[in-house]
Amino acid sequence: MRALSFLRPLTFAILVLSGSLLAAEENYSLKVVAERENAIYEIGEEAKFVVTLTQGGKPVTGKVTYVVDDFMSEHADQFPRGKLDLADGNTIPVKMTSPGFLKCRVNFQTSENKKLSATAGLGFSPTKIPLSLPVPDDFDQFWADQKEQLAQIPADAKLTHVDHKDQSVQCFDVQVDCLGGAPVSGYLAKPRNAKEKSLPAILWVHGAGVRSSSLSNAIKGAKANMLSMDINAHGLPNGKPGEFYQEQNAGRLSNYRHAGREDRETSYFRGMFLRLVRAIDFLADQPEWDGKTVIVVGHSQGGGQALVAGGLDERVTFIATGVPAICDHSGRAADRINGWPKLVPQSENGEPDSKILEASRYVDAVNFASRCKADAIMSVGFIDTVCPPSSCFAAYNQLQGGKQVINEPLMGHAAPRHIHKAFFDAIQEHVSQQNSAN
Repeated sequence: MRALSFLRPLTFAILVLSGSLLAAEENYSLKVVAERENAIYEIGEEAKFVVTLTQGGKPVTGKVTYVVDDFMSEHADQFPRGKLDLADGNTIPVKMTSPGFLKCRVNFQTSENKKLSATAGLGFSPTKIPLSLPVPDDFDQFWADQKEQLAQIPADAKLTHVDHKDQSVQCFDVQVDCLGGAPVSGYLAKPRNAKEKSLPAILWVHGAGVRSSSLSNAIKGAKANMLSMDINAHGLPNGKPGEFYQEQNAGRLSNYRHAGREDRETSYFRGMFLRLVRAIDFLADQPEWDGKTVIVVGHSQGGGQALVAGGLDERVTFIATGVPAICDHSGRAADRINGWPKLVPQSENGEPDSKILEASRYVDAVNFASRCKADAIMSVGFIDTVCPPSSCFAAYNQLQGGKQVINEPLMGHAAPRHIHKAFFDAIQEHVSQQNSAN
């Protein structure tokens, strides 16, 4: 019995050790990156994707499959795909003959049938990506007419005090009448006892979806000594239970992004864009506004709205636009992928719907970017399939003011913490420069 008792812990230890060794054997990691750290190449230059397979942190060989594409399934036969034996080499050479982006997805299956995948992107002369179609000749006149119609609608702003534990800021629910079927609905926050003409204004705008305005965003700006307002994209009441927004999302707003897309006058984005102007009207009417600084910041759909605000309202002095949506609706007319929300459908033969294509040009953030003289910062994910990098650069290249871009070769559609920090640092630097200009 003593011998058996002695063997039990030994047997257990052997089993644990065996399990650890087995886990170590299967501790694979798969990675693919561009050979060049910044993942930017020139047209006609050979670029390479580099594949690395490790086990327990040490490089090993194995066989992987890979697919390279330009975000368009129709072009699948134009780019390499197949199998790569890492014992024979670990690079995948690629080229492009026109400005754009490629992404490479690699896959590996372990002996235990565990599937690993990794994706990376790289760009060819992205700052040379042109407009997919010219800006319509009457684009400026159309939007001047829309703003003139908006000006005929009294703002009739209604402010309701919102309690908040931080007594250094004042918070309000704001409702402002607007053209387009819905009011501006948001939260305003400002430093308590701020002096007249002392505060830059910042407007936070939302990504896709249906939700309340964000009080925390408004407060963040106020804590940085700004006149800060966050608005929701649809003019909905704020602070309702989650079920309210779920019902709206399942009901009349279920496919808002495509609503009215057949005509520039009925496009849902027309109302959304006019709410940007009316929100800036409201901020500019506040006695604390410094009279010179207006910042607009957002990601995805919010990034697209920031581009629009910069092109539609000359009071905007800085935009921060993360992986912007609403860009390059007409991309497929130039044989490249279009951005979210894929506004223009295609016929069975692959041709864009001509009527919707024409209307889409008046609500394309790329065309507003061509009118934007504000300084700007943009983030771009090179493997973003929602707002593809070519659509983002189509807008970036049109911006008329000082600009900087944060390129992320391994990022999809995301707004990670370091991007938020970089944006807010750039915003504060802009405010500092504006103050120094006095």
